[in-house]
This record gives sequence, structure tokens and C-alpha cells, in this order.
Amino acid sequence: MEIGTRRVHVLGVTEHPTGPWAAQQARNLMIELGDRAQGFRFLIRDRDTKFTATFDEAFTAAGIRILKSPPRAPRANAFAERWIGGLRRELLDRLLIVNARHLRRVPAAYETHFNEHQPHRSLSQAVPLRALSDPVEGDIKVIRRDRLGGLIHEYVQVA
Repeated sequence: MEIGTRRVHVLGVTEHPTGPWAAQQARNLMIELGDRAQGFRFLIRDRDTKFTATFDEAFTAAGIRILKSPPRAPRANAFAERWIGGLRRELLDRLLIVNARHLRRVPAAYETHFNEHQPHRSLSQAVPLRALSDPVEGDIKVIRRDRLGGLIHEYVQVA
């Protein structure tokens, strides 16, 4: 999660994450970020053993400093903990995952919803990938779009 913009990146889903898998996900993220990676100063991560030196090198090569959260301190990475909690409460606790493909689609759909439709107080009710639109005067029609079989509702104004 990019703290300044609240943008979330879901890097991958696997049943058994390993060090090499996590390092590859880090390299994929750096490729996806491209020139935007220069704007990042820190990466906050926990002390899990799958975050190897190779994982850290993907970020330190771009000048990003690695900060490890203290042991047993979930508040040290509160932004990520909140996002994961929301994913669990809003989707995973209400949905039966049927296979690996389904498990990859659900977090990806939630990532899209979070980045493109869910307003954030810290962004003055804007969403991470879109600025807050100007208020519309007059008759306004609101359209509801259901995502993930109706578990998530997205509302759009139409003038």
C-alpha cells in the first residue's frame, strides 16, 4: 500500500509462499511501478522468513530503504492491517472460495474497487486513482453496480 495515496497493489496469491516467490513478486512490483518507484523512500514489512535478502534487494536497488516492523506489533503497519481486515470482513468471511483461480480473482476485484471506487477520509473522500469530482447541480441519477455477486456495491452519479 502506498501510504500517501492509499493505493493498494495485490502482488500475487499462492498456497505456499516461499522466499523466491516473494522476491519475484517484489521484482514484478518494481517493474509495474517503473519511474514512479523513485518517489518511494521506505518499504515497511514484517519479519517473516519469506522476505529474504533477495526480496530486499529488489527495493534497495531503487534506493528504497527497508523498515522492519517490530515483532508482535500489528499497529506498526496499521494501514496494511486495516486493508487486510477489510478484505477479510467484506469478502473472504462471506464468500466460499472454490479454487485457486477464484482466489486470485477475488483480491484483484477488491483491489480495483478499493483503488477506483472506495472513498477515503484521509483523501477528503476521493479515491486513490481518481480525484474528487465537482458536485453536480440539478437532477442526479445514481447507478449502482454490483461486484463479486453483489458483495460490493459501487455507486456512480449520472447527470
